[in-house]
Amino acid sequence: MLSLNSDIKYIKGVGEKRAGLFNKLGLYDLRQLLEFYPRRYDDRTLVKTVSQCENGETAVIRAMMMTPVKEHKVRKGMALYKCDFSDGETTIHITIFNNKYLAGALRQYEEYLLCGRVDKRLTSADMSSPEIEPAISGGGIRPVYRATGRLNSKAIGKIIKTALEALPPLEETLDTGFRLKYGLVSRDFAVRQIHFPKDGESLEKARYRLIFEELLALQLGLLKLKGNKKTQTDLRISRDYTDEFYTLLPFVPTNAQRRAVADCIRDMSSPYAMNRLIQGDVGSGKTAVAAAAIYSAVKNGFQCALMAPTEILAAQHYDTVSRLLAGTGIKTELLTGSTAAKEKQDIKKKLITGDADLVIGTHAIIQNDVEFHNLGLVITDEQHRFGVDQRANLAMKGTNPHTLVMSATPIPRTLALMIYGDLDISVLDELPAGRRKIRTDVVDSSYHARIYEFVKKAVARGEQAYIVCPLVEEGENDLLPATQYAEKLSQTAFRGFNLGLLHGRMKAKEKDRVMSAFANGDVKILISTTVIEVGVDVPNATIMIIENAERFGLSQLHQLRGRVGRGSAQSYCVLVSDSKGETAQNRLAIMKKYSDGFKIADEDLRQRGPGDFFGNRQHGLPDLKIADMLGDTETLTVCRKAAEEILAEDFNLDLPKNAALAEEISDMFRNSVSN
Repeated sequence: MLSLNSDIKYIKGVGEKRAGLFNKLGLYDLRQLLEFYPRRYDDRTLVKTVSQCENGETAVIRAMMMTPVKEHKVRKGMALYKCDFSDGETTIHITIFNNKYLAGALRQYEEYLLCGRVDKRLTSADMSSPEIEPAISGGGIRPVYRATGRLNSKAIGKIIKTALEALPPLEETLDTGFRLKYGLVSRDFAVRQIHFPKDGESLEKARYRLIFEELLALQLGLLKLKGNKKTQTDLRISRDYTDEFYTLLPFVPTNAQRRAVADCIRDMSSPYAMNRLIQGDVGSGKTAVAAAAIYSAVKNGFQCALMAPTEILAAQHYDTVSRLLAGTGIKTELLTGSTAAKEKQDIKKKLITGDADLVIGTHAIIQNDVEFHNLGLVITDEQHRFGVDQRANLAMKGTNPHTLVMSATPIPRTLALMIYGDLDISVLDELPAGRRKIRTDVVDSSYHARIYEFVKKAVARGEQAYIVCPLVEEGENDLLPATQYAEKLSQTAFRGFNLGLLHGRMKAKEKDRVMSAFANGDVKILISTTVIEVGVDVPNATIMIIENAERFGLSQLHQLRGRVGRGSAQSYCVLVSDSKGETAQNRLAIMKKYSDGFKIADEDLRQRGPGDFFGNRQHGLPDLKIADMLGDTETLTVCRKAAEEILAEDFNLDLPKNAALAEEISDMFRNSVSN
């Protein structure tokens, strides 16, 4: 007898050879086969007449065969078969290509369902190679599966049908009371109907049950991760110094910043170590939130460490935080790979003795010989740029310190709950008052001369500009790479100007040297690849030109645009593209329309899908087989609450009614990368 763990080759009709084709689709056992859900459905219950169809529409027509089949030899091994059908109003001329079996099976004066493209004429219609089946079969809703090579959708459906017929009723994975509470059909009904629905209502009920269960398992897994990360700590702050910190600021914090700071203080006052993400758009003020948390932590007697991915970003944080904390008596040190040997030794000594309150640096601060007197708070900026081990090593410098991670990469709000379900999240969704909107324009390459003149005038006013290219070296296409482009511009449009070149193939020290020269104003125009996407503030830079802008994702374009607009002068972003493609034009129009990074991220996810959006599964989110990250938001919210209720009663899922769910969660998270 078949079981869910049965090897796929033992299903009737598969065998050793065909099993290899299923393996190419990642299907090795019966469970995986049943979770290989249809990618869409052909609904053949919606029957029309020709007169009800639009010209060129793909439709299902119920019609009677009126003439016998006539064979027409085209060449050796190729034949056409022609016959006429009628839907009671219109004659339909049918052409069947090289399918002698189908042509021979048709019977005059019997009714059939014709499924295919309808090309209307004045008094008749044509259908070429439609799918034809006896009307008595009723059409139904047909599953369409992702196919591979010699294994087509129809063959996959036939094997799944055979397997389901051989299986006893599937065991239930959700408690009966729970199913009744949330209006869920049985698992057996859901699995059978998702593949072969008897009608639209049954399909919807099956989909909802399977989507609900998948999102429930995901949320349970993430909430358990969060619960497991709740570690008791002795590093509790006893007094909140937030109001005192706000008096140091040269600006009024936004409500979003105030909420995020309050979240941090509440976490650090609890018996458990903080594990929080501050997620904010470019320029939303994450550093000020981090500085507020640092201020209260230090005033309560704890040391703090802030780790950035690059030396220049670490130096920028050092300058910003030092200015904010000036005159407070908080002793701050900068520790990077470039720090002189003697100075490094002095800083390490201060950290051990407690003479340094805060260290800001790169991965240099997680070296084995860096020790702390009383580390209470660790902060990582652009957390996705660090490996899991690097972040863990920083946290291990203390005894269960509070952890704060910051990210300027907007994640769609609908997705944050999924991806960061094991972290507490504070979202900075307001920009500080007084920030001027960056004017964004979309032009083609015929505007280059005018763009260059615009840049020259800005440089003459004492401003600076970025020019971003998508490639470093010449590839298969005609895009001009950054190295060649810089050379060309230095000899033509910007002859005599101090140009800088920055790309990913350069060594870290060389990158820092060029970026520092741009930051201090020695370089006026920086030609770069996307390595400037995250990080450094250059308030004097007012123009961002992005060549071949259609080559970038929306979120990436938004990150690049965020490199300007940091000062008081009006800033501009010019997207240069010669692409006439509808998708590219829509993407660039979105950039012109929106300045909110979260709205742009929503559109980016909608257009590119989660795989491309995140790239290389860097967030470790388990694969979802049926749920949709954007379309099932309401269900996700319901599942989140349901998961919280289940864990409140049975956190370890030890109760018999939760045993199947526990196994499902284990399977889901087994192969996903840890955050």
